[in-house]
Amino acid sequence: MSFERIAMKELIFGGVRLGSVAGDFGILILRVFAGLSLALAHGLAKLPPPPGFVAGVEALGFPPQAAWLSTFAETVGGLALAAGLATRPAALAIAMNLSVAGFLRHANDEYLRKELAFIFLATALMFVFVGAGRFSLDRVIKR
Repeated sequence: MSFERIAMKELIFGGVRLGSVAGDFGILILRVFAGLSLALAHGLAKLPPPPGFVAGVEALGFPPQAAWLSTFAETVGGLALAAGLATRPAALAIAMNLSVAGFLRHANDEYLRKELAFIFLATALMFVFVGAGRFSLDRVIKR
C-alpha cells in the first residue's frame, strides 16, 4: 500500500488518542469554550436569580434556594470547568443541574427548546468521565 493511500486512510478514518498533546489540546478548547459559555451567557444572567426563575424552580417542587444552587452550578461550575479546576466535581454539578433543566423544566417543550441543555449535559458528562486533560489546573495541583 502506498504512503499516499495510508495517509489518506489516516486522514479520513484516523483519530487522535486521549492523552496525546493533540487530544488534550482538543479537550482544552472544548472545556474552555463550554465552561465560559455556560458561566458568562447563562449563569451570570441569573445572578441574582430573578423571580421568574425562582418561581419556575418552585413549580418543579424544589425549594426556592435551589435557584441559587442552579445559578452557582452554572456560574462557578462553568468557570471551574473552563479553568480545569476540580473538573470532575464541577462537571457533575453541571450535569445534575442540566438534567433537571432538560428532563424536567423543558420536559414538555419541543426538542429545539431543550437541545441546549442536552448539549451542555453531554459535554459535562464527557468531562466527568474523561477529566480535564493535560492543560488544566487539576494537572498542576495533582503534581
